[in-house]
Amino acid sequence: MTIEELADREAIRDCLFRYCRGIDRADEAALRSAYWPDGTDHHGSYVGSAEGFVDWAMSVLPTIERGIHQLHNILIEFREGGAAVETYFSAFQRQPGPEGMQQWDMKGRYLDRFEKRDGEWRVLHRTVVFDWIEEMPLPPGTEAERFGKRQPIGAPYPDDPVYRLLA
Repeated sequence: MTIEELADREAIRDCLFRYCRGIDRADEAALRSAYWPDGTDHHGSYVGSAEGFVDWAMSVLPTIERGIHQLHNILIEFREGGAAVETYFSAFQRQPGPEGMQQWDMKGRYLDRFEKRDGEWRVLHRTVVFDWIEEMPLPPGTEAERFGKRQPIGAPYPDDPVYRLLA
């Protein structure tokens, strides 16, 4: 394995992590930076352009009370013209549903075709495969009661503490 391939692998992982920050913090710039503008995304109920996915996500993300994505196994296989990347994920989300607030435990895989342009790796085509979905019972009490003195708590862009760290 060459130094360039190691650097490319790290750049691909960094892109995946930016995607998670973009989704969990409702950070549009971070989310857009994970996709090529001419890319596509097949993401459950959304199927279309990557630009359209970001627009759709940014309309939905403000309704999500709490969300966190975690990445696990990341298998990167370099191919002619790019890389085929399979990334296992876990996502926990609390959001409004047809009958009130719902909480979900979702697990699956991002199947991504990455492309490198001008030295930068981004997702060109994504398909999300869902391997596990379970509705979870809502925890009792308010967030203030549950979190108590465990402060600060996560928040959307720009209020999350990470943005003070990055300033």
